[in-house]
Amino acid sequence: MMMTSENNSSHPVSFILLGIPGLENYQFWIAFPFCVMYAVAVVGNITVLHIIRIDHTLHEPMYLFLAMLAVTDLILSCSTQPKMLAIFWFHAHDIEYHTCLIQVFFIHAFSTVESGVLMAMALDRYVAICFPLRHSTILTPSVVAKLGAAVVIRGTIWVSPFCIMISRMPFCPNKVIPQSYCEHMAVLKLVCADTRVNRAYGLFVAFSIIGFDMIVIGISYVMILRAVLRLSSNEARAKAFGTCASHLCVILAFYTSALFTFLTHRFGRHVPRVVQRMFANVYLQVPPVLNPIIYGVRTKQIRDRVMQGCCGKDP
Repeated sequence: MMMTSENNSSHPVSFILLGIPGLENYQFWIAFPFCVMYAVAVVGNITVLHIIRIDHTLHEPMYLFLAMLAVTDLILSCSTQPKMLAIFWFHAHDIEYHTCLIQVFFIHAFSTVESGVLMAMALDRYVAICFPLRHSTILTPSVVAKLGAAVVIRGTIWVSPFCIMISRMPFCPNKVIPQSYCEHMAVLKLVCADTRVNRAYGLFVAFSIIGFDMIVIGISYVMILRAVLRLSSNEARAKAFGTCASHLCVILAFYTSALFTFLTHRFGRHVPRVVQRMFANVYLQVPPVLNPIIYGVRTKQIRDRVMQGCCGKDP
């Protein structure tokens, strides 16, 4: 009995990631579009970072926040996609215990960072449209850096307890995670103990961070809409809406997929498991792929730089 108790209280050496249960026979082929999306995400975000770095005219708050978004997307993609492709193509289902916890941390911490950066970008658009003459004095490079540091610190402090609490809990003999990556709730289901505190804390973090960010974004855009509707010129209105269009597309891509995955994982008992698992894989890939494409198409400076690079012409 003593040996059983000791074994149950220790963490496993590794977990087994199944990939997409129900689609095992198709995972080899599913990996190809996922690989293309991963390549687009990496190349696209690195390109955005490179353009912002070399073009000093882009060293403005909007583009500095876009650079933060690109770094966040790269971290999210690189922390999950290589392992996912290894599962699909090489049946590398094992993931070491501490590596799994590190993956939990990176997924949740940088998802909250992305939400925070989107909130900061909404504030930037609010100041740019409602206080255009004071924009450069309100959002100085120092303020932008502090906002960026604040969202990173917030994500780290809020998410770290996930890993700390899980690492101190006993695990059941079952080591199978029916996903392609280690997510907080999926790992928590393998714990042989009362997890109500962990679940409650997870809900608190989700609603306190995502909820707060969405409220700030919503208020910012209500104020922006009021300011834009007061403009007398239709051309000025169209230009103001145009500066917000890219950001709104990115917001919808991120929050729609994130909220769907979060809610179905906890409350979607009637949603087919295959749909849940498939969407859980897609939602981590969609924002990193779409963000550089949206901003590349909608932002003239970035679009011109990309075209000049492709044509081999100097800017």
